[in-house]
Amino acid sequence: MPILELNNVSVSHVQGNQANTVVHNVSLSVNQGECFGLEGPSGCGKSSLLWVLAGLNPHWFGQISMLGQELEQGQQFRGQLRRDVQMVFQDPYASLHPKHRLRRTLAEPLKRLKMDAIDDRIEQGFKQVGLTSDMIDRYPHQLSGGQRQRVAIVRALLLEPKLLLLDEPTSALDMSVQAEILNLLNELKQQYKLTMLLVSHDPHTIDYMCDAGVTMKRGKIEQTLRY
Repeated sequence: MPILELNNVSVSHVQGNQANTVVHNVSLSVNQGECFGLEGPSGCGKSSLLWVLAGLNPHWFGQISMLGQELEQGQQFRGQLRRDVQMVFQDPYASLHPKHRLRRTLAEPLKRLKMDAIDDRIEQGFKQVGLTSDMIDRYPHQLSGGQRQRVAIVRALLLEPKLLLLDEPTSALDMSVQAEILNLLNELKQQYKLTMLLVSHDPHTIDYMCDAGVTMKRGKIEQTLRY
């Protein structure tokens, strides 16, 4: 059953009065529980599409149905939709506040819970991704790149999303760490029956991780993939 459907979606980057269309009439369907890949070279529009689906770029046209809801152009994600769609960014350091301890950063989306419940949820998240609880009160610069990306994954999963968006989640990491993160994401997908949309320039990553996908070039779908 599709959890995400795009019909003739185009995306623009707007700067001042200038609009540059970077994605052209893309249509695709992502089924519940699968990992769907967007593969292509840098600048082909795959990350631009992901940012629209994360609610971070309102400049799009076409039809998007996500989690049973028809999105409106320029719509801001609020309430349940904001919780149900989470994103892991390419650079884990940029997604974590450099001057805040990890506990403070991770507690932010859980502020409606009691403090004991927040601490329990964070500790459980660290355990799920193979980090020890003594790291919770460290600053981002005190962790390795792979550890920071694991924390970014914890942050994305704290609200128990239904759709996880992954924007080149391993490209900023050393080769030795990349496989660890991909294996972790695979384990989490199986354990929690997550639906994932994975952006990568690496066809081997897409082959390893994804059940289906598309290749993109110059903002358009070039090929549909099924594994």
